[in-house]
Amino acid sequence: MKSFALASALAAASIVSAGPTPTENEMPKRADTIPTVTASGNAFWAGKERFYIRGMDYQPGGASNPVDPLADTTVCNRDIAEFKKLGINTIRVYITDNSADHKACMDALAAANIYVILDANNPLYSINRYNPKPSYNDKYLQSVFATIDEFSKYPNTLAFFSGNEVINEQPNSTISAKYVKATTRDMRQYIKVRGIRPIPVGYSAADVSQNRLQLAQYMNCGTDDERSDFFAFNDYSWCNTNFKTSGWDQKVKTFSDYGLPIFLSEYGCITNGRDFNEVQALMSSEMTSVYSGGLMFEYSMGDNNFGIVEINDGKVKELPEFANFAKANSKYPAPTGAGGAASTTHSVACPTKDANWDVDTTLLPAMPAGAQKFFKDGAGKGPGLKGSGSQDGGDSQSTGDAQPGSGSATPSGSSGGKKNAGGALMGPLDKRPFYVAGFAALMTLAGTLLL
Repeated sequence: MKSFALASALAAASIVSAGPTPTENEMPKRADTIPTVTASGNAFWAGKERFYIRGMDYQPGGASNPVDPLADTTVCNRDIAEFKKLGINTIRVYITDNSADHKACMDALAAANIYVILDANNPLYSINRYNPKPSYNDKYLQSVFATIDEFSKYPNTLAFFSGNEVINEQPNSTISAKYVKATTRDMRQYIKVRGIRPIPVGYSAADVSQNRLQLAQYMNCGTDDERSDFFAFNDYSWCNTNFKTSGWDQKVKTFSDYGLPIFLSEYGCITNGRDFNEVQALMSSEMTSVYSGGLMFEYSMGDNNFGIVEINDGKVKELPEFANFAKANSKYPAPTGAGGAASTTHSVACPTKDANWDVDTTLLPAMPAGAQKFFKDGAGKGPGLKGSGSQDGGDSQSTGDAQPGSGSATPSGSSGGKKNAGGALMGPLDKRPFYVAGFAALMTLAGTLLL
């Protein structure tokens, strides 16, 4: 291993030159290869064609059974047959094992023209929302980077999430925002320095009125190296209503000049039934100039009752909602052309500190010194789902803030807080009375702090 100084210089040089991931019109290398998707302006593109996310959140077994569905060829081949019936082009997978091989399932998904958006965290390696400083460490970043290494080799890897609902409706959860943003920065830099094809990196936010706009602004403010490639949020406000009653019209207005691609990382309220007319709105001219589609929550039935299939003894039973979702996808196809997308990207002003946004600086934590070696040597084999975890600190933590565009550290105080569980692993916020947030109960029993 080369000296730390060399690795630091390499990382710092990359930070200066990086901006939000540009579009590279990569055409298929073979006739049977799926084109890669990149972000440009405020939209996604597959080659020269606008790409709309028309998909579903996928984690068979749910939050109570954290297994990797993309490492089991029997499971993924079974479910790909169902995906084809639904007419979707994207799935989101919350939990993957970065020590496992995924070639068979990823190739099968590519053959079905299905892309994958992956959460880079897993139950053991994630940011703790109420005590983020020690959880942002070299062990955590090694796991995150190992996930990038494993899935970047597949052309149908569409994007990575740096976190899911880490910041919620509690003001003291916003102290974790700068660590999530630092992770986003580090992921984008790792992709660039390691010579990996441009894969968009962004955040999946809880849709809470207290800080929705501030968080979106925060993830798209500052220097280019600090900004996300896209912003997504989980939205359950459409309950078999319409574009205006749901409030979606106001959200479109709010984000009309946001400057980055936006999509729904979860949607699909279960109050008043589910006809999935959200698909009509998402594919309409009322939304396509701002939004790039969305992901319906979720495929398999769990304790929160959002699934559209039941899985028992390895067999899939399609529920009535399955046919409704398939019908909506068929009835409301993706529009042709650019859909009103903006051709250029831009930053926005950083939010100011207030009662609901407890972030008093635009500076981000410097990358832990012990993680710099991964930029030169690679992450190595991932710890998977059975590692020792990173929540209580690795061998190296951040010791200061990075100056924008430099990566150099300046002294800063600890921003720790009360130790508590991290963000929701998957699914709607538990503050809603008709569904369950998911993972906190399991990991409390395990004595582990989660994202």
